[in-house]
Amino acid sequence: MSRNTANVKVRFAPSPTGYLHIGGARTALFNWLFARSNSGSMVLRIEDTDQQRSTSEDVERIIESLQWLGLDWDEGPFFQSQRWDIYREYAQRLIQDG
Repeated sequence: MSRNTANVKVRFAPSPTGYLHIGGARTALFNWLFARSNSGSMVLRIEDTDQQRSTSEDVERIIESLQWLGLDWDEGPFFQSQRWDIYREYAQRLIQDG
């Protein structure tokens, strides 16, 4: 059986509302291993849309935790809160295209 893994791209998207927990670390590790074992790339996207609970300190803690685990990423970190215009543009395209 052949497996198509061309252009593998995975992402890890934690919410910066606290420390990186074991479930998040596990997800990051699995995604990182999958990308690296398939010559792919990993994107770090910060899900900071919960403006009341998200903090820059938690972003730093998450990044430091990933680095401590030896995990790196190829793109990002991208912040969801800074990408509203991109999402709006694509939503408009979808609406226009039916």
